[in-house]
Amino acid sequence: MQVYCSKQHTNNERSRFCSQCGEPLPLCAGQVIDNRYRVIRLLGQGGFGRTYLSEDLKQLPQKCVLKEFAPQVEQLQDLQKAKELFEREASVLKKLQHQQIPHFHASLQVKVGKKDFFFLVQDYVEGDNYWQLLENRKDQGQSFSEEEVITLMQQILPVLSYIHSRDVVHRDISPDNLIWRSFDHLPVLIDFGGVKQLPASKGFWFTQLAGNRTLLGKKGYAPEEQLRQGKAFPCSDLYSLAVTALVLLTGKEPQDIYDSYQATWRWGKEIKVSYQLEAVLKKMLAYKPSDRYQRADQVLKDLQFSTPPVKRINSQITKIKTIVLAPGRQQANAIVSQLQGKTQAIAQAAPLPAWLRSLGMSLVGTTLVGLTFAGTWVLVTAAIHSVSSFSVPKISLPTLPLPKIPSSDSPSSNKPSKSNENETSRINQILRHRQQLEISDGFFNLMVNELFYTRNPDAKGRNLTSSSEDKALRNKWFDIAEEVLNKLEQANLSTAARHKLGNYSGRNYSIWRQQAQAGKLGDYTINQLNQDTYQIFDQLFPGQQHGKLNQQTLGQIWYAIAADQVSKRVKN
Repeated sequence: MQVYCSKQHTNNERSRFCSQCGEPLPLCAGQVIDNRYRVIRLLGQGGFGRTYLSEDLKQLPQKCVLKEFAPQVEQLQDLQKAKELFEREASVLKKLQHQQIPHFHASLQVKVGKKDFFFLVQDYVEGDNYWQLLENRKDQGQSFSEEEVITLMQQILPVLSYIHSRDVVHRDISPDNLIWRSFDHLPVLIDFGGVKQLPASKGFWFTQLAGNRTLLGKKGYAPEEQLRQGKAFPCSDLYSLAVTALVLLTGKEPQDIYDSYQATWRWGKEIKVSYQLEAVLKKMLAYKPSDRYQRADQVLKDLQFSTPPVKRINSQITKIKTIVLAPGRQQANAIVSQLQGKTQAIAQAAPLPAWLRSLGMSLVGTTLVGLTFAGTWVLVTAAIHSVSSFSVPKISLPTLPLPKIPSSDSPSSNKPSKSNENETSRINQILRHRQQLEISDGFFNLMVNELFYTRNPDAKGRNLTSSSEDKALRNKWFDIAEEVLNKLEQANLSTAARHKLGNYSGRNYSIWRQQAQAGKLGDYTINQLNQDTYQIFDQLFPGQQHGKLNQQTLGQIWYAIAADQVSKRVKN
């Protein structure tokens, strides 16, 4: 097999350097780095190196991203400066702990021949980046809707607020550096190769590379101060996010929607959005940094205008696997009437706004992932009603129209049908059971959805509605939800183990291995831990292939069982 360098020189696959120009060649599939990380395939490459999908041999079957540092520079001072950038990225990533930023594992220095190679190891994020999603849309003659773009901005702005609060500017916000994560449908900010630490005294950062400032950022996405002067402020990231929004909205490159002669964006021509969103984007795109929003939370606040129902990302185009369950208007009215005016219910075919999502999820949670707005608020208000100690927050919610009643319901009567009452009762029972077990709604949603789609493959890519046609599928979802709760109860997990479901990872297993090797578990070995854990697990979920459990769902239950086994030995 032959491999090629960036200049397309032909080389043997066993070669590490190009035989003609000396450039480092891509790692081959199966190659092991640092006796631990086995390369699966190349993910991408840029001026400073390549990234690979790899597996951690010490924490199988955990996948990770191996980022190779191989800058294409010749001068010694250039190489030294590039190495400083690499080390700075590692130091910054170590201190960034956010659920929408890939977790940093390690930095490595490996000698190949006479040359040193440097690697960063991070979490692998399963999903497509937004550029890939946009390309899929364009193949269908579509782009992202205004509502989808607003949702993206509402979900990523808190991430920018977080990194900016730690004096970090990303400097490379673009569609290909945002990944739509498959398991929870949140955008994840990746590729901190251009990240810059902001000196507190100056408020900006630039590097000196071979006598010239290093200008990082993509043309068209980066603002003028970044491309021409190498300066970056928090509002520079906001500028890039606004350009990203325009590209997703129009499906066109920045240069195609920007009039360079007039130095203005083509509003009303190529760019057609509501006047509210236009006002926000224009302020984010202001030429002078001082004229822009200075903080991400300021943008988030101005995005809270009333918008039409948010359209979900088309599952047929982007391979989204989601389920929408909504009991319908009559059930919503029935439950809302029980709240005695403590809060308003909003029923609309849209997800919760960002400013309510965090509140609702942290206080009461929704039981069903990807709910329509009507279904979400039915569940939230039901949960509020079922927990007597919960104090309803005083929030003035916008009044929006309720969805149309399905034709199978009777529009002439406000009294909920017996069937709807039964579904409402079942939802409440599932909510109460999950709350009693103190299991996070995020993990519960993923677990139930995975089993639902596995058993009902024909339902993949479609949204369930409150119509009578989907009643059978809704009942199947409820059956699986109840089954999962019963199995978790049968597992007899400790409260601590149940609380951590959804947060276990291969790092926990690594710690247990170290404890066993250090004798902290007595004579209990890691092999015995595996055997005991699988013995309990197999009784709950027979037929599952060992070593190939989904780490986000069934794997979490395996870890929880193992954690209790370890806890018993540590105490003894």
